[in-house]
Amino acid sequence: MDLLEDSLRLTQFARGGGCACKIPPGELESALAGVFDAGQVSSPWELLVGLESGDDAAAVRLDGDTAIIATTDFFTPVVDDPYDWGRIAAANALSDVYAMGGDPVLAVNLLAWPRDRLPMTIASEVLRGGYDIAREAGCHLAGGHSVDDAEPKYGLAVTGIGDARRLLRNDAGRPGVPLSLTKPLGVGVLNSRHKATGEVFAQAVAAMTTLNRAASKAALAAGVVCATDVTGFGLLGHLHKLARASGVTAVVDAAAVPYLDGAREAARDGFVSGGSRRNLDWVHPHTSFGPHVTELERLLLADAQTSGGLLVAGEIPGGTVIGELIAFDGEHTLVVR
Repeated sequence: MDLLEDSLRLTQFARGGGCACKIPPGELESALAGVFDAGQVSSPWELLVGLESGDDAAAVRLDGDTAIIATTDFFTPVVDDPYDWGRIAAANALSDVYAMGGDPVLAVNLLAWPRDRLPMTIASEVLRGGYDIAREAGCHLAGGHSVDDAEPKYGLAVTGIGDARRLLRNDAGRPGVPLSLTKPLGVGVLNSRHKATGEVFAQAVAAMTTLNRAASKAALAAGVVCATDVTGFGLLGHLHKLARASGVTAVVDAAAVPYLDGAREAARDGFVSGGSRRNLDWVHPHTSFGPHVTELERLLLADAQTSGGLLVAGEIPGGTVIGELIAFDGEHTLVVR
């Protein structure tokens, strides 16, 4: 249902789009440095996963082997269709729980809305999209918080549960393990093209609204212990964090990385976000690029994804093997060949 006038496009109300509007990873790490050095909070519940490795969500042991997993994610419009934006934002927020090997149980809405510039009927469509994805995930979506804001933003705060003994962590990678990617890359450049031109890319919307539930279950069934999801810091950014936390070097076969149709063309035509370029700048000092890895290829590998797939240290059904983890080479966390 088209609720916007032809001349009124939702993405034009945002400076950035989707996870490309994240604060650059280097700046974020600097801001967090030293903030929580005073030690852990005195609590009867054990903190299993906190800030140390920059993992996808926080986790505490509730009782026995039951872990509570908590996360939140929200962002500006990545597509013009409000219902699709709601679906994408919800799938992206739920992904953090799946990336930890958990099941989402309860979510609440986070909505910022320029009510003097955009009708609330549009906000209703965004919320409907979020609700439909939460229902698909079997996750209760009830309540939340809203504010009047100059820029529209939407997402979820999600609580999930998992087995405290079998959480998927980004610091558990070991040498000799293959790396698998469960969704093709390229939504960042396609979304940038959409924002600039209004072209609609159904393949990008389909990828972003696909839950990572099946991939998470497959990873657990295969005995995987290390995983993360690929979102705003791009494949290289999230893989750098995984390799750094695990004390290994990640080797990527650039030719094996899958891309959505039209992604390479969009990158060649210059539809690369500032967030993707900052991602590449951040990982560049920690990466050894082979002589045949072009600047275009590097930008695509750093492309800021929204609701991307899981990056799994292991081989699972439905995943594409794109490289492997090896012993730390003493200098680089990433090697791209």
